[in-house]
Amino acid sequence: MDKDKTFYIVICVALFIMTLTMIIPILNIVAISFSSPEKLSEVTGLTVLPKGFSIINYKVLLSNPKILKSLFNAVFITVVATTINLLLTSIAAYVLTRPKLKGKRIFMGIMILVMVMEPGIVPEYLVMKQIGLIGSYWSVILYKAVNVYYLIILMRFFEDVPQSLVEAAEVDGVGHITILFKIFLPLAKPAMATIGLFYAVFHWNEYFRASIYLDQAQWPLQVILRQFVVLNDTTSLVGANSLLTYNEAAQLNYDALQAGTIVIAIVPILMLYPLILKYYTKGTMEGGVKG
Repeated sequence: MDKDKTFYIVICVALFIMTLTMIIPILNIVAISFSSPEKLSEVTGLTVLPKGFSIINYKVLLSNPKILKSLFNAVFITVVATTINLLLTSIAAYVLTRPKLKGKRIFMGIMILVMVMEPGIVPEYLVMKQIGLIGSYWSVILYKAVNVYYLIILMRFFEDVPQSLVEAAEVDGVGHITILFKIFLPLAKPAMATIGLFYAVFHWNEYFRASIYLDQAQWPLQVILRQFVVLNDTTSLVGANSLLTYNEAAQLNYDALQAGTIVIAIVPILMLYPLILKYYTKGTMEGGVKG
């Protein structure tokens, strides 16, 4: 018993240290973004609370049309793409888990082959150009509309649905679409929430293909963030800001502006986690006998 208790304590301490290594950098970035310009020199790499308080960085960033437009683009792409991902993945998982489906192994073999042997960026670009999606949001929305790995996860949940529920629905004359949306999806809420979060994070963080396929006016926030943080392109981001006084403009610190941009980029996706976590505590059979 003592050994188990010691092992438990060691695991807790190790996890706590790992958590600190992830949380402290984020809190440090938040502290930098909210610190007063005249006190930024006091902020170190371990500072987790702002020195003074100022919203000048967010005043600059959120008054920039480029930031607001890119934020809208990122939200639009993420919402539309994730919705399509969940719809197509759930339909594919339902079809591939039907007992009477002929050639199931062939279909799964093709899926796994596509997952393992993903085409390169050059043939992908040529296909996008040939079908006329260059310069369209659909070029990044439809990319990986179905992720095979997430499809397999959802299939495992669908296979656990009692066949008696499906047979009872079929006796009542219910079609496949109704069975999918009224029986399978309610029972697979934890899986749908999980893969939905994965899809959303993927689309929210996508910048490479967006920078290639989309025009500058269509760029999501992550492309702007990369330009500003990685490439140090501060001129186009800050520009002439009429909301700032001369003294405020003179006090601007580009490191603090970069921190503010990072905060704006990570806050929306962090807000999804509390909404998703509630589904993990619910039973997988919840709603199984509802209409």
